[in-house]
Amino acid sequence: MPYLFGGLVVLNAITLGYYLFLKQPSTTQTLQTAQAEITQPLAFTNSAEYIPPAIGSKD
Repeated sequence: MPYLFGGLVVLNAITLGYYLFLKQPSTTQTLQTAQAEITQPLAFTNSAEYIPPAIGSKD
C-alpha cells in the first residue's frame, strides 16, 4: 500500500510538472480579443477643459 501511494504521488508530481512547464496553453478566441483590446491605443480626452471655474476670490 505505501508503494501505491508513493507511486501516485510521483505520478501526480510528473503530471503537474508537465502542465506547468512543458505544455504551452492554447489561445482561445476570448483571449485573442482581450489581447487585441489591450494593445489598441486609448483615446485621450483632456479633462481640464471640463473643470468648473473657481468660485470666489483669493484676496
